[in-house]
Amino acid sequence: MLAIVSERKNFSIEEYTAFEAESDIRHEYHHGEITAMAGGTPNHSLICNSIGGIFKSQLKGQNCFAFNSDLQIATSEQRYVYADASVICGELEMSEVNKNAVKNPTIIVEVLSESTADYDRGKKLLFYLQIPSFQEYILIDQDRLFVQVYSKINDGQWTMNIYDKMNQVIHLQSIAIIIEMNDLYEGVVL
Repeated sequence: MLAIVSERKNFSIEEYTAFEAESDIRHEYHHGEITAMAGGTPNHSLICNSIGGIFKSQLKGQNCFAFNSDLQIATSEQRYVYADASVICGELEMSEVNKNAVKNPTIIVEVLSESTADYDRGKKLLFYLQIPSFQEYILIDQDRLFVQVYSKINDGQWTMNIYDKMNQVIHLQSIAIIIEMNDLYEGVVL
């Protein structure tokens, strides 16, 4: 769940980056408004670690790198968010106005909770669609065996695949790797 930090809605990017640098928790920035990000659950943490490990082991030798939830993503020069995990292929492209935020994720992963699922499937997806390099969006449910993968097939067209069985294998086309559902959900209490 996101919580508005202040009723004030006109923070500059410079004020936001200074505030974020001093904060112990992460905040998103949406056109002058700063919102706090919610903490996670044990399932959320375990799934994030699993996806990071899967990416790291399978991306060796490619020019693609996995990032955890500490990486800020610029969806525009007026909007900065955090994903649970991401993959960037090629050199990092940094925001011109927020030097801690990248502009070129290839894959973005969100681990869904009851309080964030609507945001991750709705507004946040719309924000991510503004990123030209964005190729695949992985939504992982932390409370049930359920993964949605949106894959860009060409400009403006996407496909969506659902995985809901432990023996299924997820094929990520943009980076040519696979994720086995049993590896992704290993140790997760459903």
